[in-house]
This record gives sequence, structure tokens and C-alpha cells, in this order.
Amino acid sequence: MGKMFIQVAKRDQLLPGRLKAIEVQGIEIVIGNIAGNIYAVNRRCGHMNAPLERGTLEGYILTCPMHQAQFDMTTGEALSGPVPHSLGNEVPPENLLNYLQHLGNLMSMIKTCDLKTYAVKIEGDAIKIEI
Repeated sequence: MGKMFIQVAKRDQLLPGRLKAIEVQGIEIVIGNIAGNIYAVNRRCGHMNAPLERGTLEGYILTCPMHQAQFDMTTGEALSGPVPHSLGNEVPPENLLNYLQHLGNLMSMIKTCDLKTYAVKIEGDAIKIEI
């Protein structure tokens, strides 16, 4: 069977700058509204599989909620690998600092992959994804 467009949401369910997780035929997808245009990518981060709908969408940049890897929502391209959270001016205890350095070294060896994109079609108020 060839690819087909399947309705996944209505336009009024996805305001500009917002993300929504959906599942279509067992495939996890996140859709995002960028200035009225709808885009769809794999739901899971290309770094460590975090749910991207819990991240942020600023302009076309989708930021993962776990390690702040960033992706171009329009193309799926990985724009940056993970970025550690700032600890501000706090100095962590030595054992925590050693652990964070070790974790940072391990995370730097995990490649951040691009996200698969899906074609989107709008018919009336229906958002459809090609599967």
C-alpha cells in the first residue's frame, strides 16, 4: 500500500509556537505550528530519545527538554548537540562535579541525529500527515 495523508488534528488545536504529540499507525510524531505553517517530525529526540513535545519551539528551532539539543523543525536537521544546564554561580560538591564531567564526556560521544520529517497537508481545518 502506498503512502497516504491521514488527519491527525484540527488547526485550532495547534496555536502558533505550540507543539503536539500524535501517534499515527504506531509512528510517534510531533507537529508544530510555526507562524501558521504546520510541520511534522519524529517525536523522539535524535540525541537520547526524549519526547520533543515537552520541549520548546522558538521560530523554527525545536529544543529538546532533556539536554537542549536543537533541531530545525522545518527540515529535521540537527542544529546542535546537547548543551548542559547552567549551574549558575553554584559550585556543586566534588563528587557531583566529577559525575557531571563523566556524564558530559559520555554524552559527547552520542551522536545527535537529524529528525525524520513528514509531509503535511491542510484541508479546511484538518491537519493531515503523509504516512
